[in-house]
Amino acid sequence: MEIFDKPLTEIANAVRQKEIKSVDLVRGFLDRIEKVNGQLNAVVLSNAEHAIKLAEKADTDLDQGNLHGPLHGIPMTIKDSLDTGEMITTWGTMGRKDYRPGPDATCVARLRGAGGIILGKTNTPEFTLWFQTDNLVYGQTKNPFDLTRTPGGSSGGAAAIIAAGASIFDIGTDTGGSIRLPSHFSGIVGIKPTTGRVPCTGNALPSSGLIAPLTQPGPMARYVSDLSYLLKIISGPDQIDPYAVDAQLHDPDDVDVSKLRIGYHTDNGIKTPTQDIIDTIENAISLLRDSGQTITDTRPAGLEMTNFIAGRVFAADGGEMVEGLLQDCHTTEASPRIKANLAAPGLPLDQREFAQVISLWDNYRSSMLGYFEDYDILICPVNAKTALPLGEEEDNMAYTYTIAYNLTGWPGVVIRGGSDQNGMPIGIQILAKPFREDHCLAVASWLEAKLGEFPKPAIYAG
Repeated sequence: MEIFDKPLTEIANAVRQKEIKSVDLVRGFLDRIEKVNGQLNAVVLSNAEHAIKLAEKADTDLDQGNLHGPLHGIPMTIKDSLDTGEMITTWGTMGRKDYRPGPDATCVARLRGAGGIILGKTNTPEFTLWFQTDNLVYGQTKNPFDLTRTPGGSSGGAAAIIAAGASIFDIGTDTGGSIRLPSHFSGIVGIKPTTGRVPCTGNALPSSGLIAPLTQPGPMARYVSDLSYLLKIISGPDQIDPYAVDAQLHDPDDVDVSKLRIGYHTDNGIKTPTQDIIDTIENAISLLRDSGQTITDTRPAGLEMTNFIAGRVFAADGGEMVEGLLQDCHTTEASPRIKANLAAPGLPLDQREFAQVISLWDNYRSSMLGYFEDYDILICPVNAKTALPLGEEEDNMAYTYTIAYNLTGWPGVVIRGGSDQNGMPIGIQILAKPFREDHCLAVASWLEAKLGEFPKPAIYAG
């Protein structure tokens, strides 16, 4: 296997051991981006010239015994909803098409502080508020498995360029499934950490307000071990995001998967998935059963309320958050999706109704937590469908498989589990109790090893 296709841990070790120079690694991935990006429109802003200079300095510093950190000289891409100091960060909105934010987003600063080098920014819908990746600034991103289909959203640019073998990793953000859905649609791995695990400071959506607890930044990559490696770097409070907490980060290498109590379902009772998706989940469950695991077909109590509660939580502010973002960004021409959201009939709530929404949400979280009295892991689909044709209208019910766990705040990992009859990737979602990312990462790693490799996309840089 070529070094460019190996896990992050092996690439980082190769740089530290001087088996490959950072500048050769950076140039190699820039060449890969050049090879595929014209068809994908995934990387929308290049940092090539500066990245090469940083790589040259990383090599010189390493020769002098100065190790920058666990990502010394490692190239990466970053979703354009996350601020990157000296680089233009648009959040997918026209008012910021030439905007340089100054400070990095907290997770970006931590990656750079660990030695990471940004190759470019990846595409996102305006303010991250769509499950497809398209905006008026940069246009539409396409899926490397099928250029007529979406890679998902809102971290679709990240998913597409990783799947195409032209980026080692990226950082996505997930408010309703925006890490997990593109991972499923594009055949990569991704983790939405527990609410509060990683600060949201510097992301397009604010880290304050009613829906702030829904959002988490998290790594997207090619191997489960990459997710664990990166989560250690970006976790922990920054004394800015009021929801970020100082919680122990457990090591998945310490988890005995055979001792975990596992539940699963192939249908959440809201939207039945395609048969290919059901078969993929059943196959993963069979692998676990064959190893001696006791597995139970079960759903958390309250799951059926997901769409009802999510609809009210997202609509409770009457569009105030989006209108504020447009105003703050000086955007006068919003994308069609944002216009449609603002034009949709709202839910005018008085004080009593608003209080009821908050109580209903808290009761839902409490009811769902009861699942962990009997189980440690929940395995289920990521979505009711595989990657949609570009521009096809979504069925919101299909997305309840992800939004349910933004409402609860649980951590969730997605890995590829199979393919549909058209060769499109199918993901498996692995969830655990709050702050036990180690449990879902350990199960994901176990399944990754059992499932083996899958076919590469039609558009692949390697």
